[in-house]
Amino acid sequence: MLRTTSVGSYPKPEALRVARGRFRRGEISREALAEEERKATAAVIRLQEELGLDILVHGEMERGDMVAYFAEHWQGFEESLPVRSYGNRYYRKPMVVGRVQAEPGLTVPYWRQAQALTQKPVKGMLTGPYTICDWSYNAAYPDRRSLVLDLAHLVRAEAEALVAAGASYIQIDEPAISTRPQELDLAIEAMGIVTQGLSAYTISHVCYGEFETIFPGLLDLPVTQLDLEAANQHFALLDLLKRHPWPKDKELAIGVVDVHRHRLETVDEVKAGIYRALEIVPPERLWVDPDCGLKTRTWDEARDKLAVVVQAVREIRNAEGWHE
Repeated sequence: MLRTTSVGSYPKPEALRVARGRFRRGEISREALAEEERKATAAVIRLQEELGLDILVHGEMERGDMVAYFAEHWQGFEESLPVRSYGNRYYRKPMVVGRVQAEPGLTVPYWRQAQALTQKPVKGMLTGPYTICDWSYNAAYPDRRSLVLDLAHLVRAEAEALVAAGASYIQIDEPAISTRPQELDLAIEAMGIVTQGLSAYTISHVCYGEFETIFPGLLDLPVTQLDLEAANQHFALLDLLKRHPWPKDKELAIGVVDVHRHRLETVDEVKAGIYRALEIVPPERLWVDPDCGLKTRTWDEARDKLAVVVQAVREIRNAEGWHE
């Protein structure tokens, strides 16, 4: 009842940030950087186990940006100049200059490393094909549709590689899915390529959007679970969700702490949001997590926000007589 998790990214420890800078300047080897990534991943797993989260993530310590990371390793992409993503954060927006191709298995070593550190399941983490297209410049394909569908086959192959390695939960992030409501059908078609017949529990995290522009169509996204942010809008999203019958074949994860604010939510605030979500789906189909990835927070802020999530869920479980 009320499984707890986090969305994916965690703040990078200072030692890793220093190592990444030194690597860019050519002062340390790739293996030296990888060792710092391994240490940081182990710290992420320890933190989640200490807090008592149910489904874990590896923290994405090897990734600078959720789209650029894949573009850096896949064929057909080049790096462009930095662009602002939000606030004062920038990333090097990829440019598609040829047919996109990839050898499957990019994310498998990192998933294996994290899974070896815990008995709890660790999610395989992928970026969805629609978002990779939307957050890249297209200088090669005749239209967005053909690029999105080619990317979908690459993401599918990566998902299959994770499943073959033993991953039972695969998350495919699509934060760009509401940017062009007229392309929702394309995003749904592409996700179908990724998930059709995949022998894993599939999750799609969607954030940043005007959800009213893509509801109730978003409910047709072919995944086991939709993971939606709610805390940063004071749970107004739940009013929208209540206006549409929630599909019986789909689970819901709801973000209950705002990852873009320093303020720490209270346990009572989080509990109130969870109880509102329980009016939409039953507890066995509801997951609880932060709104989005935690990489913009400090390590202490990330820990404290997750601790509030876990404590709120524990209090509700105890109050309702549900077992951990």
